[in-house]
Amino acid sequence: MRTLQIALTATAALCVAACSGTGPSGPAKLLTLDGNPPLVIAHRGASGYLPEQTLEAYTKAIELGADVIEMDLVSTKDGVLIARHDPNLAISTDVAKHARFASRKKTIKVDGETQTGWFSNDFTLAEIKTLGGISTDAERPQEFNGKFKIVTFQEIIDFAKAKSKETGRTIAIYPETKNPTYFRDLGMPMEDKVVAAINAAGWNSKTAPIYVQSFEPGSLKYMKAKGLNTKLIQLIDGDGIDMKTGAMTYAIPVDRPYEWTKAGDTRNFDAMVTPAGLAEIKTYADGIGPWKRYIVTIKGSIGPDGKPLDVNKDGKVNDADATSVSPTSLIADAHKAGLFVHPFTFRNESRRLAADYNKDGKNEYAIYYKLGVDGVFTDFTDTALAARADYLKSMGR
Repeated sequence: MRTLQIALTATAALCVAACSGTGPSGPAKLLTLDGNPPLVIAHRGASGYLPEQTLEAYTKAIELGADVIEMDLVSTKDGVLIARHDPNLAISTDVAKHARFASRKKTIKVDGETQTGWFSNDFTLAEIKTLGGISTDAERPQEFNGKFKIVTFQEIIDFAKAKSKETGRTIAIYPETKNPTYFRDLGMPMEDKVVAAINAAGWNSKTAPIYVQSFEPGSLKYMKAKGLNTKLIQLIDGDGIDMKTGAMTYAIPVDRPYEWTKAGDTRNFDAMVTPAGLAEIKTYADGIGPWKRYIVTIKGSIGPDGKPLDVNKDGKVNDADATSVSPTSLIADAHKAGLFVHPFTFRNESRRLAADYNKDGKNEYAIYYKLGVDGVFTDFTDTALAARADYLKSMGR
């Protein structure tokens, strides 16, 4: 479609000669920061196929060929770090089906957002181990719900080491300190435990197979001050896209790092993608993990009433009713600042793909790879790898 052609043309302009494929001197130079192929990061494991952040999901991701497995860390009542995307266990576990825990359901605020559910800090690890993970997307397989258990950070470290030995290739991990201010305010800070686990694993170096990420700069800065010398990544979020303009929108809890909110800092995450913001990030981190819309945003068709149109007439207005626009300079700007770029999150569902990608996620990856992303967070490892293989072939590699 025409919009895709425009985006690809803009991409080609940014790539210049580097995207020209095999030349007289051999394969074309990749636009990644280090000149290596971009990483495929299994976001919460093979979460497009199995309940996220379980050993089964991580195993499948590795079997599919992932370079890195990613996890979020929250704390149990007894201070053990476990892999869950949210402190609210109602979102990704079958806790609601466990009658013995019914009385622990409550309504609280997490990073300024009112939530109702069951929260990890009210459960011991032994109790957590009685729960099963569930799919968080109704379009994804549901038959595995409740069958796979929640795992600890230490179990994932041990697992990654064992899988690296078994497969003969290095499997890196990518932990995130999730809601660190929330846990710190509860008197349950997680950073020292993260640093201790990494030290114990023998991974406290830039060359170790680990990346440590957070949306909160203070969490990364604290760990760095405590001697953490792994690769550190500043995550950059947003709430949504104004379909009329393609501009980022912001709302609690993804408007800004919650530590900024508590400090009265009213800037939004977009302050981080300016040259000054990137320079500040470079003082404490090695890379950024932006929502992919900071790189290639989308626009919808707007009706006479000023509202986005349901272009494909499926009864819903979503990304499938929009088209992608020319890319921003964020990747080039970050690389100029010496930061690598790992955007999130790439998915296969058609409702999450702009119309000009023709319901094929590989068309979306192609643009980002050609722009020089250093890695991608994906729920579908196999699609990301297939698109990378096509890209590398086009570059004579």
